[in-house]
Amino acid sequence: MVEKYFEHVGSFLRPEVLQNARRAYELGRLSQEHLKSVEDIAIKDLVDKQIAAGLEKVTDGEFRRAYWHLDFFWGFQGIEHVQASSGYQFHGQETKADSALISGKIAGENHPFVEAYRFLKNYVDSKGVAVEAKYTIPAPSQFYFELIRDQEHVDKLNEIYPDFEELRAHIKAAYLQVINDLVDEGLKTLQIDDCTWGVLVDDHFLTVWAQAQGNSKEDVRDELSKLFLTLNNDVYENVPEGLLVNTHVCRGNFHSTWASSGSYDSVAKVLFTDEAAKTYFLEFDDERSGGFESLVAIKDPEKVAVLGLITSKFPDLEDKKQLIARLKEASRYLPLEQLWLSTQCGFASTEEGNILTEEDQWKKLALVKEIIDEVWN
Repeated sequence: MVEKYFEHVGSFLRPEVLQNARRAYELGRLSQEHLKSVEDIAIKDLVDKQIAAGLEKVTDGEFRRAYWHLDFFWGFQGIEHVQASSGYQFHGQETKADSALISGKIAGENHPFVEAYRFLKNYVDSKGVAVEAKYTIPAPSQFYFELIRDQEHVDKLNEIYPDFEELRAHIKAAYLQVINDLVDEGLKTLQIDDCTWGVLVDDHFLTVWAQAQGNSKEDVRDELSKLFLTLNNDVYENVPEGLLVNTHVCRGNFHSTWASSGSYDSVAKVLFTDEAAKTYFLEFDDERSGGFESLVAIKDPEKVAVLGLITSKFPDLEDKKQLIARLKEASRYLPLEQLWLSTQCGFASTEEGNILTEEDQWKKLALVKEIIDEVWN
């Protein structure tokens, strides 16, 4: 029987006190020690609220991060926190220009996320309830994608790693170092967040990339799909025994905007059949995600598709009857026992957060639980 849990993608809106503390720290008005104490208190409060909401797997809300992905990259040895020439382009908005640039050989020893997870797990365990502390990190493919973000990044990467196979081996080793350290702290569920597949389904992006490479759109998609699959499975297929590896496939989630569009159809086999993840948190909150037909590519009866039918971008609460109808539609392509429900993404993939209130986010999660109880009971 496939095990499923009421859990959230990961990130939550940062409370005002935490936002103020981070701004004060960036301006040099607050020490790192003081900032950590504010983070500690905010994370404890968030865990309490998640438990009260009935979540069976909880996170730290990514409260110690500015970004869902970059902070993890900055924790590697051989990676610098730099400012790129521009931020990430979203629909009508642009993020800050933070980036990760390679400066030496990549390694994963003494990663700060391990200490952050230790704090989370110790507090969850202290509650004495049957709740698991899960953790989220960005995908290996996402890391590589950041390292080839622009020509400056490519040039620097080629300087440090003229041999791609050495780079591949070091990415694998660094990730497995961090993952093994997390497992030593008691981690049982690791969620790998990944926007690279969301990019590959976007025809506009592929057209631009193909023109720059002097290649066809289909060839670019095929080449990058194989590359991303290789980098991810290098890690996913070698994690410690007993660790559950989930993935969340996103099309961008910044300040209630998005970055890419397209159905999963063009990457379905590679992503759903070939990638060695167990549970797939998938965006299905609007027409940009396409239909459910691609779910037929999930051949393994132990894999689960968690349908993100409830948006984390906007405060309006979805209609429960319509959501249940969409679940029934999806069950035409994948049995109901292999389907599950969540929000389409976190509420704050970056510290800015989406444009809704903390009350709104808890109402969204309450609706998720209400439908899970009704449909799967």
